[in-house]
Amino acid sequence: MGGGYSNVAPFYDKLSQLIYGKALIRSQVYLLPFIPANAHVLIVGGGTGWILEEISKIHPQGLTITYVEVAGKMLNLSCERDIAKNNVTFINNTVEDVKDLSAVDVIITSFLFDNFLPATVTRVFEHLHQLLKPGGIWLNTDFQLTGKWWQNMLLKSMLLFFRMLCGIESKQLPDMTMHFNHYNYTILSQKTFFGEFIKATAYQKKI
Repeated sequence: MGGGYSNVAPFYDKLSQLIYGKALIRSQVYLLPFIPANAHVLIVGGGTGWILEEISKIHPQGLTITYVEVAGKMLNLSCERDIAKNNVTFINNTVEDVKDLSAVDVIITSFLFDNFLPATVTRVFEHLHQLLKPGGIWLNTDFQLTGKWWQNMLLKSMLLFFRMLCGIESKQLPDMTMHFNHYNYTILSQKTFFGEFIKATAYQKKI
């Protein structure tokens, strides 16, 4: 998420539920059982941090989590979450500018790449790919267009809103399947939500 998301931090979760109900939450929670015990997890663009509490319900201890969020107000909200006995390091920066990140077992990117122009998508994706250990798990959730008329209308409205209020770059959805296919990721599980507009996928990096 761009740093401009601080502008919507106080009401972001309520706004998303007003539009999508619980679909954004359900799509991300669906993937969390793929996190193995005692894993080192990298969360990029975690927003208000509610996902930390959902992760802690499954793994109340044993996880090392690096939580990277560029929007300062979003990060402040995340720091207040219940993380049980897990070890979480909060970093206020873009992930590609964080120095000395160690290799991780799991990467979580939820509605991250639809903020960026294609060149930025490629740069961030390749950076994260290098951080993920061979055989590691990448949990990615994002929007997709499946040909339904309302999807494109909702997407354009959403991108325009966040471009005006938060200054995001994107004007269209990136083809994330292409990026994962390029590096020969295996799909472990995939499910769609909200009339197929939301796609949650658990990928595994080749060994």
